[in-house]
Amino acid sequence: MHEAALDALDRHGAALIEHGWTTPELFGVHPKIGTVRVDFCGAFVLGSRKVETVFADRISFGLVTYYRYVPGARTGIPIWDFRW
Repeated sequence: MHEAALDALDRHGAALIEHGWTTPELFGVHPKIGTVRVDFCGAFVLGSRKVETVFADRISFGLVTYYRYVPGARTGIPIWDFRW
């Protein structure tokens, strides 16, 4: 995740800002159980693929797409704020 997230911020940071992507939407995890609940996980937490394209409603990782607005999905806390 670390390398792919840094690459995304370097190459697509302006587009992420332009479309209003938030820290929890990108790096979020469940506040009590971390990555166990994927419905709380942000776009960069779920995998290590590099971002290909950023849109207002989704981020494309090639064959995988992270959708911003999914019914039932929640926004977590930034992964660096997670404590067991």
